[in-house]
Amino acid sequence: MHAGIVGDAMTPDLKRSLAAQREVIDERLARLVPRALPGQTALDEAIAASVLAPGKRLRPMMTVLVAMDLGGDVDVAVDAGCAIEMVHAASLTLDDLPSMDDASLRRGRPAVHAAYGEDVAILAAIAALSGAFETLAKLSGASDAVRSQSVVILTRAVGVSGLVAGQLADLRDGAHQRDVTDIAATNSLKTGSLFSAAVEIGAVVAGADHGVRIALRNFATELGHAFQLLDDLLDQDANAGRTGKDVGKDIGKSTIGSVIGSESVVGRIRAHVARAHDFLNESVGPKSLMHGCVDFIFQEAMPVTEGSSLRQQDVGAQ
Repeated sequence: MHAGIVGDAMTPDLKRSLAAQREVIDERLARLVPRALPGQTALDEAIAASVLAPGKRLRPMMTVLVAMDLGGDVDVAVDAGCAIEMVHAASLTLDDLPSMDDASLRRGRPAVHAAYGEDVAILAAIAALSGAFETLAKLSGASDAVRSQSVVILTRAVGVSGLVAGQLADLRDGAHQRDVTDIAATNSLKTGSLFSAAVEIGAVVAGADHGVRIALRNFATELGHAFQLLDDLLDQDANAGRTGKDVGKDIGKSTIGSVIGSESVVGRIRAHVARAHDFLNESVGPKSLMHGCVDFIFQEAMPVTEGSSLRQQDVGAQ
């Protein structure tokens, strides 16, 4: 059973391996990013600013690592992961709009609408979305079945049973008092949907069976809950430099943290991460690089508070 970041799980070799995968993804993403017509410079720059802005590339990394673990074609997985990153970028661009979260900062840079205007930002998001599905439809080296299944999986993750549903619930219901179950359901739609698509598409690329895909979806659900809780926790931080985006945007919004308090949130994050590791063990085994990838996210980002920090012995140790 995986023991989190105990021992050698976050060795320099693992860090180098994850960094190398991210570099490959960045290089391929730069080639796949949609380009505007000649003369439409603002749109071209806005698409690039949205899709290529510096980031952890967590979602495409998940696709690639799962495919690697299951013996799939890594090149196909990289392209599929880039498609998911385009969708993620588009969702952030739309999420930041004044009609949505009204944020001015994203990934340490001005939000796309702040830099290029709302009209161009919306068009850039649509371009990124169309680029994502074109990339999946054309996956070089993949069978027709892999292409079609990947398109269906990502479509569901984006649509009325995924990101769209989660965003609407957050916008309409977030200002009202909600119980933890309702908030968690919204978080699962808003954050977990793309995580689930990322790992399941990686499994599809590798030809994994239904049981593996189900376990990976469960992993993604747990990771999504932990990730959204962490995001809510960091939103309370006074230093936007830690997140690269505006903080305090959740003030007045019903989040799990506002219901149960920050100290309890840290405990919930630990529990979700531990269950995520268990589902990884079930689907891809205890030696997967994904274990280290998950640990790295939370080890690096968790705010340190007395008695509640997510220290090395905590993550995945349950």
